[in-house]
Amino acid sequence: MSTRRARVAVVGSYGVGLTMRLPRVPVEGETIAGGEFSSGHGGKGSNQAVGAARLGADVTLLTAIGADSMGDGARRLWAEEGIDASATVTVQSAATMVGMILVEPSGENRIVIATGALDHLSTEHVTSFRRQLADADIAVVSLEIPLATAVTALRTAREAGTRTLLNPAPAQPLPESAWQDIDVLTPNRTEAAILLGHDPDAQESACDLAAQLHAKGVGTVVITLGPDGAFVQDAEGARTIPAAAPRAVVDTTGAGDSFTAALAVALAEDQSIEAATRFAALAGAHTVSIPEVIPALPRRDDLDSPDRAAAQPSEAADRA
Repeated sequence: MSTRRARVAVVGSYGVGLTMRLPRVPVEGETIAGGEFSSGHGGKGSNQAVGAARLGADVTLLTAIGADSMGDGARRLWAEEGIDASATVTVQSAATMVGMILVEPSGENRIVIATGALDHLSTEHVTSFRRQLADADIAVVSLEIPLATAVTALRTAREAGTRTLLNPAPAQPLPESAWQDIDVLTPNRTEAAILLGHDPDAQESACDLAAQLHAKGVGTVVITLGPDGAFVQDAEGARTIPAAAPRAVVDTTGAGDSFTAALAVALAEDQSIEAATRFAALAGAHTVSIPEVIPALPRRDDLDSPDRAAAQPSEAADRA
């Protein structure tokens, strides 16, 4: 592993998460009392940037925020976490993104988003971010921003010789030209099906989904399977990486961002895809054990050796 700090460039979203913990999710037309409310920083790009910085990377971030108190709070967060967000765009005509998160006692969540300022993050902004993309060891892109902007970020990074990682959430079909610009793809099973234009309720195996995504030109596909670990497909073949056992499942919000951030940092440190995925599984397991996203994103000292902490593969993972 390299001794220098990994360099990670992130192109993605920032938003404020409004979280309501409920005894259960209401049905249509129903009002439920007994909720517990909190608010905090969110957005996949910002979460991934904070996660990568806490794990020891030098991080640059491109996103868009409104000229409002939420945007001011975002800049304070990035300064506290040591993230270079100098390229971030402030939009005068739209509010900072807001997401409403409903969390059940099991830890499962449902999320709705008002994108606001993120709709104004353009391909021209990516062009202005080219130097940061070129200087990075890996570029991390997600899809809460306009699709054309995300696709341009992947292409710009690849043209600059930088490894790319796409976290395809929220999932949507990609233009065929984009596949060749993705070195690492990190969908869950549902997102993988949507990317392929398949029925996400069809319950295709991770093995089949990963093979089809790899065949489109993606270098490495890492399908996250929650407690069943992750399924990796690349030129060397297919294999299941076991999950890491969390202390408890309190809140799954942000687990995917934590996984993606840790995977990016490990790959930027020249770890193998197997070691990087184990490290990412540890980060995700840590995150689900703590309420809310930012407090749950781990620092390096929070994660033990993947070889010691990884759980054994489950039967479900073996059948993936």
